[in-house]
Amino acid sequence: MTVTAWIAVAVFAAAYILIATEWVHRVAAALGGAVVMLLIGATDAEHAFFDEQTGIDWNVLVLLLGMMLIVAVLKRTGAFEYLAIWAVKRARGKPFRVMAILVVVTAVASAMLDNVTTVLLIAPVTFLVCERLAVPVAPFLIAEAMASNIGGTATLVGDPPNIIIASRAGLSYNDFLVHLAPIVALLMVVFIGLCRVLFRKAFQVDEERATAVMTLRERDAIRDSRLLGISLAVLAVVTAAFALHSLVGLEPSIVAVIGGLVLLAASRLDAGEIARDVEWPTLIFFAGLFTMIGALVHTGVIGALSRALTSATEGRLPLTTVVLLGGSAVLSAIVDNIPYVATISPIVADLVHADGSTPQSHVLWWALALGADLGGNATAVGASANVVILGLAERAGQRISFWQFTRYGLVVAAVTVAVCVPYLWLRYFAFT
Repeated sequence: MTVTAWIAVAVFAAAYILIATEWVHRVAAALGGAVVMLLIGATDAEHAFFDEQTGIDWNVLVLLLGMMLIVAVLKRTGAFEYLAIWAVKRARGKPFRVMAILVVVTAVASAMLDNVTTVLLIAPVTFLVCERLAVPVAPFLIAEAMASNIGGTATLVGDPPNIIIASRAGLSYNDFLVHLAPIVALLMVVFIGLCRVLFRKAFQVDEERATAVMTLRERDAIRDSRLLGISLAVLAVVTAAFALHSLVGLEPSIVAVIGGLVLLAASRLDAGEIARDVEWPTLIFFAGLFTMIGALVHTGVIGALSRALTSATEGRLPLTTVVLLGGSAVLSAIVDNIPYVATISPIVADLVHADGSTPQSHVLWWALALGADLGGNATAVGASANVVILGLAERAGQRISFWQFTRYGLVVAAVTVAVCVPYLWLRYFAFT
């Protein structure tokens, strides 16, 4: 590799350390790294802004923007609070049943929207429910964060790493549903069983409190019935368009942003107020990150890594799949899974291409998605949803420490990733 390539590696490593340790805000670290890449000539304006392989992935940014607009409007209707109160009443105030229903609601909502947005909307209601039931809130929040990461694995829009994978691999919304939804459904059953064991001390029932909770009226949570109807209609159309991508001929990013803008116009809400709810720092972070990754591709670093990995696994697809699944889980536990997937996806693309881009070789993309999404559960910094949950808990005076989260997360990540090994082998290798 050239001197510029080695400098680019050093710049990227420094930015990565800053992101992982949070010594500097991740947006500043990503943008700073991108600026340095431009200054040293590792990339330029043409490659950073306009090249599909080495530049900013605008499809990812626009898709996220569209979904953020939809959620910003939807949360003003009270729909999520309605679902949470409904769940508590269906569970008749029993803490374990409440947790089971909340994690299922969280997982399903994360698959439809995205995991970070879902935990932002579910967490405030969880504080209310736990206060009414007089149970510790930390186990419920931790379980919801993990459920959001598991549920978000099932769809293209459920977890940001999946968006990156889909864009890099040319995979559709239906591809994710067909290949990942079945294992996610199984993992949710396993996860609920783990919750019963891991959080058993939190399930003490206060009969008096449970009775009081039953008096809550879920319809009181709905603040705007008209807007709720419009929001659900738009969300249904957007979800259907995602699923029918091959027929309608529109990219998910276009569908999402059209849906967001149509809902914003129909809502009659102040556009400036809705825009303030968009996670602009997240979008800017992605832009900086893509610029840094593009510089590594442009300078040949990614190509060298992919050739080394191909040589190490000697073209044995089953071995490569297991290594990628386990390695992705471990690395996503150490750093946020978004920058990890953005870094590794060009390497996986080269591995798939080296295998002839056969249908069977696409198992590598599913191994990457499962490893990164599920491995993110292992530590408090492994996934963005985890970090959001910790911040919300601290703001509410219910601080969850790094190790309090991680001691549960390591077990959940290890068990769920282990379940994926026989799934991948049986589905893609055993009968082919």
